[in-house]
Amino acid sequence: MAREVLQKVDIEVSPRGSLELLSQREVAALRHGSQHHALQRLFRQCALAVLNTGNETDDVADIFDAYEDFSIEVAPRTRGLQLSIRNGPATALVDGRMVEGIRQHLFAVLRDIVHLGTEISDKARYDLSTSAGVTDAVFQILKHARVMEPGAPPNLVVCWGGHSISREEYEYTKEVGYHLGLRRLDICTGCGPGAMKGPMKGAAVGHAKQRVEGARFIGLSEPGIIAAEPPNPMVNHLVVLPDIEKRLEAFVRLAHGIIVFPGGVGTAEEILYLMGILLDPRNAALKLPIIFTGPASAQPYFREVDAFLKLLFGAQIQGKYQIIVDDAEAVGTALSKAIGDVRRDRSRTGDAYYFNWLLNITEAQQKPFLASHEQVAALKLGLDAQPEELAVQVRQALSAIVSGNVKEMGIRAIRKHGPFKLRADRKLVDALDHLLTQFAVQGRMKLSGQYEPCYEVVPF
Repeated sequence: MAREVLQKVDIEVSPRGSLELLSQREVAALRHGSQHHALQRLFRQCALAVLNTGNETDDVADIFDAYEDFSIEVAPRTRGLQLSIRNGPATALVDGRMVEGIRQHLFAVLRDIVHLGTEISDKARYDLSTSAGVTDAVFQILKHARVMEPGAPPNLVVCWGGHSISREEYEYTKEVGYHLGLRRLDICTGCGPGAMKGPMKGAAVGHAKQRVEGARFIGLSEPGIIAAEPPNPMVNHLVVLPDIEKRLEAFVRLAHGIIVFPGGVGTAEEILYLMGILLDPRNAALKLPIIFTGPASAQPYFREVDAFLKLLFGAQIQGKYQIIVDDAEAVGTALSKAIGDVRRDRSRTGDAYYFNWLLNITEAQQKPFLASHEQVAALKLGLDAQPEELAVQVRQALSAIVSGNVKEMGIRAIRKHGPFKLRADRKLVDALDHLLTQFAVQGRMKLSGQYEPCYEVVPF
């Protein structure tokens, strides 16, 4: 770790543009929430990651080891609140003042993890046991974060892709972003590095040429991710959703178009989530343009993903997405035109421009999935299943396999209880295994050794 990262400072920070108008009751609620042991630990972890925005490190654990004496507390004032930081990273300050983008991200974390974290868990206000209740919670989080613009025409492009991609792929994401910016389109990503940062950097240049003011660079994260992937400096609207599933729903409810860049298993999970929605008969009339794109070197990646999706869903997947390789301008042109169709369709159906209420998302898509031996054993992966149901099951199986191969908790579970027992068609599992092997060969999976299946196939 660079020497300057280890320099530490004490500072008091007040909100600006968010949370500055609070009643004494609201301040008390924030203080009470932040003092709850579990929330305090989570808030401290995410706040430290945000304060390290822009600092490059290969191991996030290095950050927590270096700043084990770091603390952050909500301090009341008669006119609101402030954050009292002790032993924080000096790189978050310039000439004794906190960098404005970091300040905004810090209070976004406070807003979402502490404030909304306590509100969303209030069963009297939010019924998370129903699909409508989950969607309402997602809407309220986005509303509270002020990322939706009711009076604006559709112009938000969600960009998915890997955080650890090649330099060539990263430069290509910037080029695509540039062509989106020239067309006055805003960007929403997972807010981390790589394919989540490049489109924003490129779009900023395109916006500057078009003299666009107030452009949105929205970053959607969740507590388990933000510590490992602090928001990149381009993000000007940070939202921390409670879990992966609510984060995914926020992406598709906000999106007017989606671009998928090369990535790893996380990107594959996002693609399967999306296919589960697109293949639901109730969403047959949905206008949501999807483009897979990357430089020429990414052709093998998309060939593998395309073959896997066609094996799973057959002809039903036809026309659900478009693949454009090595032509950033064509991506910008195609998406701009397609978003025009989205605007006309939303106007026809009466759906909101800023939040796709008519989109159908099943409860199975909304429920958080824990990759345990019991949960995996309950999955049934058969090619004769309904496409929208198969997409959910395969995404969950993929999540479990990834956990068993690369995540500490999953690896420990495999060592203790043995391989996952996966009930599936042999043909389907072979295809999934081939896809993961190709990801490993292409360097898109973080492995301590060679990829080896962490599951056994159990016949139906």
